[in-house]
Amino acid sequence: MTYQLITIRQHFEWVSLVQRSLHHDFYHTWHYHSLNTDTEPLLFVYQQADISIAIPVLRRKIENSDLYDLTSVYGYTGPISNQCMDLLDDQTLENFKEAFLDFMKTLSCVCVFCRLHPFLRQERLLERIGGIRANGQTVVIDLRLSIEAQRLNYERRLARKIRQLRTLNFEIRETDSSEDIKAFSAMYLENMKRNGANERYLYQESYFRKLLNTQEDNCKLILVYDQGQPICGNIITYTKYFIRNHLSAIANAYISLSPSKLIIDEISLMARERGIRYYHLGGGLNGQADSLFQFKSAFSNLVMDDKTWCFIADPLNYQALVEARSKDKPSPFFPLYRDER
Repeated sequence: MTYQLITIRQHFEWVSLVQRSLHHDFYHTWHYHSLNTDTEPLLFVYQQADISIAIPVLRRKIENSDLYDLTSVYGYTGPISNQCMDLLDDQTLENFKEAFLDFMKTLSCVCVFCRLHPFLRQERLLERIGGIRANGQTVVIDLRLSIEAQRLNYERRLARKIRQLRTLNFEIRETDSSEDIKAFSAMYLENMKRNGANERYLYQESYFRKLLNTQEDNCKLILVYDQGQPICGNIITYTKYFIRNHLSAIANAYISLSPSKLIIDEISLMARERGIRYYHLGGGLNGQADSLFQFKSAFSNLVMDDKTWCFIADPLNYQALVEARSKDKPSPFFPLYRDER
C-alpha cells in the first residue's frame, strides 16, 4: 500500500492533487482548508499506479488523552479521485481500505466524521470500510433544464412571489467591496444570534474577508440592494459543475419581504452563464424535513440522498471516551463524546 499525507503547508501539492481529480467541490480546496486555524488540515492521498484517491480531513486532539479524531470542514467533502470511483476494481477498493486504516492507526485516530458529497458517488469506495449513515435529503436545481422549465418546477406561490419581487427594481450584483463585506457580516451575525446558532457558526468579518480572498475564481458575495442599501446576500461557492449557497443573510427589516427567494433565482441565472450544471441548495437542519427544507424544496422537485460517514476505527478507545464523558445515551451526534448537549 502506498499513501502520503499532504499538509496545509504544502500549498502547491494540495492544489495540484485536487485539480487533477475528475470532480471536486470548493470544500476540497486548499484555500478553504487554510481557514481552519484551530485544527490540523491534512490531505490523505492513496496512490496505486495511475490511480489516486484523496480525502481532506481535519485532525483534532481529543482532550485529556493522547488520541485524535478526524472530521471534515463545514460543507460537503469526502473522497475525490482522478478515476471514476464507480469503476474501481475490488482489489483497489481493498487496498484503499487497508491504507486508510493504517493511516488512522499510525496517527492514533479513533474515528472519522465526514459529510459526503451527493454528486461524487463516494459510497462504493467507503462502504467497504463502513459507517455510512443516511442524513435526510438535499435539494438540487437542475440547470441543464431551460430557464423556463426550471421556473415551471417552482412551487406556485414561490413563482408568484419572485415575479412580485422583480417589480421592486432591486439591484442584484456580485461585490467584493470592503463596505459590502462589512454589511453582509453584520446581517449574518444578526441572523445567527436571532436563531440561537451555535457559537462556532458566529463568523466574524475577518473570516468573510479571508474566505472571499481566494486566488481561485470559486467564491463570491452576491448582494441584493434596495436603493443602494444591502438587504440580503449569499456567499456562493462553485466549481466546474456545482454551485452552492454557502452562507446567507438577510436584514431583519426585510425578512417578511423574502428577498432570499429572489436571490436564489438570480444566482441560478449567473450559474448558467458559467456553464454550471447543478445548483445545490442543501437540506434541512441536521437532515430534517423542517421549514428550511420546505423552503428549498419549493424551488425544485429534484432531491438527492444526503449521507455522512461516521466510522469508528478504534471501538475500545471510542467507548472509553464516551463513558468517561457520561455520554452513553441515545443520540445521533457523532462522535458521541463530543456531543455538547
